[in-house]
Amino acid sequence: MHGILCATPEELAALRDVLHLDPEPEVHGRTEVWTGHGLALARSGLGKVNAAAAAALLLTRYEARALIFSGVAGGLHPELPVGSVLLADRLAIHDYGIVTAGRFTSTRSGVIPFGAPPAELEPVAPHVRDTLARLLAEVAPRLEHPVRLGGITTADYFLNCGETRDALRATLGADAIDMESGAVAQVAEAWGAPLYVIRTLSDLAGEESHVTFTEMEAMAARNSAACVKALLEMLG
Repeated sequence: MHGILCATPEELAALRDVLHLDPEPEVHGRTEVWTGHGLALARSGLGKVNAAAAAALLLTRYEARALIFSGVAGGLHPELPVGSVLLADRLAIHDYGIVTAGRFTSTRSGVIPFGAPPAELEPVAPHVRDTLARLLAEVAPRLEHPVRLGGITTADYFLNCGETRDALRATLGADAIDMESGAVAQVAEAWGAPLYVIRTLSDLAGEESHVTFTEMEAMAARNSAACVKALLEMLG
């Protein structure tokens, strides 16, 4: 069983169009799960808490042996346009840490912040990166937008600020920001399951992002879903 996660209705619609699962979901709290053909597709809802809960559900109740997160993200890299697909070879959470003397310091997530190392993008497992590299070679000629390996950082906020975007790019070297992937990575690591994160840029995380996101989310979700379908064919 492969477990697939997404957050929004638009991401879900794009995945259901290519996966052809059972029409009615099973409902577990706020998580809906569609099954069929050895797959379990969960719409988690937004944010780290929802995503972590859905990931744990897929790994336990549905006994998923691998997880895939498909969806959209805000762009941090100045050279990547809306529609670009990022296959995450590095992941981080940057809104976890410690506040001292009125200042927030981001630290590695899931550990006691006192004396903890700073937050940084951590590489995915080598076999996951190798599979994503093969996926890139497979899908890049078929999509109208750029596809690349890249780093994605996670926080529980929608980024609508160019100044913060540029600061995150400078400090972390991340290419995109989302609201779920880093949390799912922590859960997958705890269960010893591989995680493949596929995100398409729906906006550029600046002052106009709320407008671009609304206009481009469906297109971005379709790009990610197309990559998921190709990845599943590779994973077997």
